[in-house]
Amino acid sequence: MAGGIPTAAPQLAGGYLTGRALIFPLSLVISLFFLWGFSYGLLDVLNKHFQTVLGITKLESTGLQVMYFGGGYLLFSPVAAEVLKRRGYKLTILMGLTLYSLGAVLFWPVAKSADSNANGRAVFGGFCACTLVIACGLATLETAANSYAVVIGNPASASARLQFCQSWNGVASFIGPLIASKFFFSGENQNNLTNVQYVYLAVACAGAAVGVLFFFAKLPEVSEAVLEDDQAGHVAQGSIWKQFNMWFAFGAQFCYVGAQVTIATFFINYAHENGDITTAKGSTMLSYALITFTVGRFVATGLAVIFSPEFIMVVYSCCAIALTAYVSAAAKGVASVGILIAIFFFEAPMYPTIFAMGTKNLGRHTRRAAGILVMGVSGGAVFPPIQGAIADAKGTRVSYIVPTIGFVYVLGYVAVNWVRGGMKIMAPKAEESTVDEITYDNEKNDVIVEEREKKNNEMA
Repeated sequence: MAGGIPTAAPQLAGGYLTGRALIFPLSLVISLFFLWGFSYGLLDVLNKHFQTVLGITKLESTGLQVMYFGGGYLLFSPVAAEVLKRRGYKLTILMGLTLYSLGAVLFWPVAKSADSNANGRAVFGGFCACTLVIACGLATLETAANSYAVVIGNPASASARLQFCQSWNGVASFIGPLIASKFFFSGENQNNLTNVQYVYLAVACAGAAVGVLFFFAKLPEVSEAVLEDDQAGHVAQGSIWKQFNMWFAFGAQFCYVGAQVTIATFFINYAHENGDITTAKGSTMLSYALITFTVGRFVATGLAVIFSPEFIMVVYSCCAIALTAYVSAAAKGVASVGILIAIFFFEAPMYPTIFAMGTKNLGRHTRRAAGILVMGVSGGAVFPPIQGAIADAKGTRVSYIVPTIGFVYVLGYVAVNWVRGGMKIMAPKAEESTVDEITYDNEKNDVIVEEREKKNNEMA
């Protein structure tokens, strides 16, 4: 099939794809990052829109984040990890795209019901249910795509590769608020939900189109046996429960995502209260913040080629802590919104870097570890209600102490890893592995990795 992996499979450099052989599978994966970035970009804007149209409080509006990050990522990530372990990357991705598109389609009838239902909280409950279905799909996609981006290429550049893929997530996330500022908050649309249903119908169609592409594509697969052999001499021993670095990474991911989500969730409220900025302009400024986030990811991708990911994270975490603490304690006026935007730059590389650090050298545990780290995204369900309660009681500015605490934990995790790794500043060099070739399996309709050297040793 045109565009697919040819039956005369490309050669591996070591135990991974390189060069042109890497372009096609990574391009497919990038399309997934784009989809969930767009969905996340819309989510933060919907908080303020539902407050206006449905008459709910700031705290109540965080129900979207609870469903998205708590219901979807916390509860469904283990399911996705088990499917990934048993059935591989392709089927897991197709399952995720199906759930994603289904949840988006369900926005249509819920938005229509708002015209005849005066109970805004009941309608909001329907939107939360739709968000839960979307989140289950996205949790599945993240479990597969993040892990795939890490294991398919050179282990030494795993962090930079995942950083690059995640950068396209950022590109999509700022497009979401731009669309929302035009279709949700302009003119008569600022007081109704009509355009919400059309936007999410388009989201569903996009998800279905990507699903068709994946269905017909020949996606390279990497078996768990290969992962074990590929990291021979480095892989951690024992059960998944004894991989302490991974569990600490889960905590860091939980705190980082909680901080990231809550910063964006109350961005428009902060801009309105502290900078006297209108809701529509605040949505546009949120897009600028997400552009800054995207730039931060691309910059971090370049830096990861030169500097060690642990060193980059230590520097960025310190900057994020300082700026967030200042926003919470002293910043006022339009300039304070600019400082809030700057935080997006320094938080940008945290998720992919923590993910790569947490799944490093796990061998057969890699796929389950991916699901566990994606569960860490559930921090986005815990932090916003806490900040929302503080914002209702003390004001939005003071509530930004919550993400500050999250960044402190992240700094602790990456600093410990940096010290344990010898406090290296420069990026590590590539390592060789034992797998040397891939072939195409016509029966399974995907590409598998053959452990030539391992088999030869067993026969000797």
